[in-house]
Amino acid sequence: MTREEQRKQVICSCIAMQEQIANVARQEMESAQQQSNDYGANVDRYDSYRTKMMRSRDMYARQLSNAQAGIRVLQDLLRLPPFDSVEHGACVVTDHQRFLLAIGAGKFQLGPHVWFAISAQTPIYIALKGKRIGDSLVFNGQSQTIKEIF
Repeated sequence: MTREEQRKQVICSCIAMQEQIANVARQEMESAQQQSNDYGANVDRYDSYRTKMMRSRDMYARQLSNAQAGIRVLQDLLRLPPFDSVEHGACVVTDHQRFLLAIGAGKFQLGPHVWFAISAQTPIYIALKGKRIGDSLVFNGQSQTIKEIF
């Protein structure tokens, strides 16, 4: 498999995870709205149940919005070629972990490997930035060597 195909596979796997998160958030948001609607007319201004449902709906709406924004970022990354150094959009394989440097989506599985989608604000991203294959870094007391970048 080429570097470009590997990179596309990792990004598409992360997109699938984000789409799943978006679908769950959409369903929960719609459910909270429906429960609020089914509750009936407002009986008073300080209706705690309706307020709770609207807060739930708004929370899921934010989660949906964040997942959709993450999907857009990842789709933009699909258009980029593989990288030779660690920068935003790169897939990095060290001797201990695998990273997708794009969005803060957390851990996801791709085949037998566990990947971590991390954002530019994370300390490990900052430690990796600008490195090349063969470079080493120490993070949380653990030495890691970069084996692949694509």
